[in-house]
Amino acid sequence: MKNIFDPIVTSELINRINQLKPESPAIWGKMTVDQMLAHCSVAYEMAFTNKHPKPNAFMRMLLKAFVKNGVVNEVPYAKNIRTAPAFIIKDRKNFEEEKARLIKYLEHTLALGQDHFEGKASLSFGPMTAKEWNNQFYKHLDHHLTQFGV
Repeated sequence: MKNIFDPIVTSELINRINQLKPESPAIWGKMTVDQMLAHCSVAYEMAFTNKHPKPNAFMRMLLKAFVKNGVVNEVPYAKNIRTAPAFIIKDRKNFEEEKARLIKYLEHTLALGQDHFEGKASLSFGPMTAKEWNNQFYKHLDHHLTQFGV
């Protein structure tokens, strides 16, 4: 798994994002490219903002027991896998705004660095290692950039 805290990897991801166009078609799935960019930003919103409510204790226990490993391991996501409700983007978005927002989140993550994420609590999974944060961020973004052929 590539390390999202490495400036070279972050630069590669930004270059891939910059290859997208407002009319870029998905190879699979139902999202448009603008919806995908907004969808990818949700993981960062959950890490950096209070926009999304924290699941209750029972739900966090279930998520930690049954979902966390699939999100933070190094096994790539399958195509057309189900997503959590908070990640569903129903409306069309402004492509350029969503692209800039996602890039800003990547740059912010890089600037904070790996040490910032060591032991940082996830809304859904509780405290995670920097490696788990890396895997979550990189795997998700790589999956969706691949979905759009970049």
